[in-house]
Amino acid sequence: MALELRPNCERCDLDLPPHAEAYICTFECTWCRDCVATFPGRACPNCGGNLERRPVRPASKLAANPPSTVRVHAGS
Repeated sequence: MALELRPNCERCDLDLPPHAEAYICTFECTWCRDCVATFPGRACPNCGGNLERRPVRPASKLAANPPSTVRVHAGS
């Protein structure tokens, strides 16, 4: 099963296309670089887990494995 590649930051709702610099936790909570910089210890505010840079899916694989279109936005 592939990563969801969620389309936006859960905090500020910034669009995060598949090639964007985004950060995820083990539950795939998704955040932009600017929001992650404000999180104490750079930990996920939802689960407390560590955040890692989301891998970039090669363009040649996007057609068969498209990113999610479901937006998750909790606000600040």
